[in-house]
Amino acid sequence: MVSKAKTGLLQGTLDMLILKALFLGPLHGYGIGQRIAQISGDELKIEEGSLYPGLYRLERRGWIESEWDVSENNQRAKFYKLTRSGRKQLIIEEQNWERLAGATMKALRAN
Repeated sequence: MVSKAKTGLLQGTLDMLILKALFLGPLHGYGIGQRIAQISGDELKIEEGSLYPGLYRLERRGWIESEWDVSENNQRAKFYKLTRSGRKQLIIEEQNWERLAGATMKALRAN
């Protein structure tokens, strides 16, 4: 998982990004990666080697669920959607992220 500048995301950020992508509606794995790129203004590109383990982890936690269906390309694909507990977790993740980002900005502005 890298941005254009090839910098890694903080641990836990991928989970929040996946949850946010699915908050906007169900998607298959490739679509989730595309949506994350889209909502980040193409700054974040999630590699398959990070995305799919993240999806499996979130599914085990009960934050997302999946089912097989046919994609827009008429291909069989696994589609993921946010669960009720996933919606609650997204709120927690966003609050934690805002707190961390605010604290980091304070530290960077310190003289």
